[in-house]
Amino acid sequence: MALWLCLRFDLLPLQCLNRSEQQPVAVIDRQRVFCANHNALAQGIKSGTGVATARALAENLLLLERNQVAESNCLERLCCWAYSITPNLYRYRGNCLMLEIGGCLALFRGLDSLLAEVDRGLGTRGYQSRTGLASTPKAAWLMSFADPDQSLDISIDIYQRLAPLPITLLEDFPKAITSLQRAGLHCLGELLKLPPPALSKRCGVEFTRFLQQTLGNMADREPEYQPPRTFHDEYWFGYEVKANQEMLPAIQLLLQSFCQFLRQTQLQSGEVRWRLIGIDGKIDNMVVRSAASHSTWENWYQLTYIQLERLQLNTGVEGLALECHGFNSGQLPALDLFSPRNQKEPLASLLDRLRSRMGLQAIEKIACREEHLPEFALQVSNDTDIGDQDQTPVAATRPFWLMPDPQPLKQYGSQLYWNGRLQLLYGPERIEDNWWQRAVSRDYYVARDSGSQHYWIFRDRLDNHWYIQGIFT
Repeated sequence: MALWLCLRFDLLPLQCLNRSEQQPVAVIDRQRVFCANHNALAQGIKSGTGVATARALAENLLLLERNQVAESNCLERLCCWAYSITPNLYRYRGNCLMLEIGGCLALFRGLDSLLAEVDRGLGTRGYQSRTGLASTPKAAWLMSFADPDQSLDISIDIYQRLAPLPITLLEDFPKAITSLQRAGLHCLGELLKLPPPALSKRCGVEFTRFLQQTLGNMADREPEYQPPRTFHDEYWFGYEVKANQEMLPAIQLLLQSFCQFLRQTQLQSGEVRWRLIGIDGKIDNMVVRSAASHSTWENWYQLTYIQLERLQLNTGVEGLALECHGFNSGQLPALDLFSPRNQKEPLASLLDRLRSRMGLQAIEKIACREEHLPEFALQVSNDTDIGDQDQTPVAATRPFWLMPDPQPLKQYGSQLYWNGRLQLLYGPERIEDNWWQRAVSRDYYVARDSGSQHYWIFRDRLDNHWYIQGIFT
C-alpha cells in the first residue's frame, strides 16, 4: 500500500538565510514580515507586520530580504538527503517534500524507526518541519496542518482525518472557497459529503480533481526527483565549536549520508570539499582527495581526520558543509582472488594517508605513457591520475627497469656478452622514430644469460652496434 510522508517547511525562507536564535530575526517580502524566528515572535512580530512596526517592537531586530533562489537551493539539498530514505520523492508547493515511504518500511524496520530517522536527519541539518502522513500525497499535505498527534495517525479512515480541517487550506481555489463559505461550508468533512458532479458544476473541474486526487479516486502523477550531479549537505551545531575534535561526530554523520547517496546513485568520487562556517560568517575550505574513486565513508573520515589535525581554527565554528562536484560511475575494484587476504591495507589507501599528512608533492608515481622510444616512455609525477589506466600491450612487453642510458654490449664474432654469454630468445621488434630531430632505428630483442636473467637489448641499425637498455625483473 502506498504511504506518503509530507515534510512542510514553513520557516524555510528564514532557515535558508539565518538560523540564529540569539536575536530576533525576520524575513520580509514587499515590506511586510513573511516569517520570523521564535525570538521575534515572542516580541509580538508576526507574519504580515509592517517593517516600521516590527522595528518598533524589537530594537535589535535583524531584517532579511526574502531570497527564493536560496530557498530552492535548500530544498534541493534536502532532496539529496531524503533520497537516502526513499528514491520516490518530489518537491511540492515550493516548501514541501513528498516522500513515498510505503516501499521502504521493511528497510527501516517499521514506521516508527523511519520517522525517527527523518527527525534525526532534519534536526542535525537545522530544519524544522510539520509532517503529515496519508495514503495520497495531497492528503498527506493537508494532514500536515492537523494536530501533531493526529497528523501521523494512519489507523483512522482518511475521511475522518480530513473532516475537521478548514476548507481555507485549499487556497489555490479562492473563488470556490468564497462560494462554499457563503453556502455555509467551512470544513472538509462537509465538503466531502457533496456529490462530485454537483461540486464540479459549482466550483470547477480543477477543484473537484484536487479533491478526488486527495481521496485517491484519481491518479496523482508528479515528476519524480532526479539526483543532481553534485552533492551538498550541512550540519549546524547550534553553538560555537572551538576545538577540532568536537566536529568529528558531525563529519562522520555527513560522510555517512554522502556515501549512502553515492551507493544509491551508483556513483563514486575522488574528492570532497569541506566548508567550515565560522560564527562570524567567514568560511574556511578544506579539500580532501583520494587516489582512487570510492564510496566508503571510513576512508573519507580517515583522510579528513588527518587534515583536520593540522587545521588551525581562526574563529569558532557554528556550521559544517560537505560538497562534492565530481562523480564517476561506480565500479567494483578488480581484486586478485588470493592477495586481498594477506593485504592489510590497499596501496591506494596508504598513498591517500601519506598525501594527506605530507602533502601532494611528497608522493610521486612512476608509470608508462604512449611513446615509441623507450627512454621517453616512463614518467614520474605527483599527479594522482597517472598510472590508473591499464597498460597498453606494448608497455606490457617491455621491462619496467630501464637504464638511464643504453650501455654497449661486448661482441666477439657473432656472440654477445653481458655478465656472460647472451642468448637471443625473441625478436626483433623494430622501432624507428624521431626522424625530425635525430633519427633512431633499432631492432630490439629479449636475451637471456646463463643464470636465466632476461635482458632487453637492441642493435642500432645506424651504427651497427649492440646495446643493453633494460632488465626484466
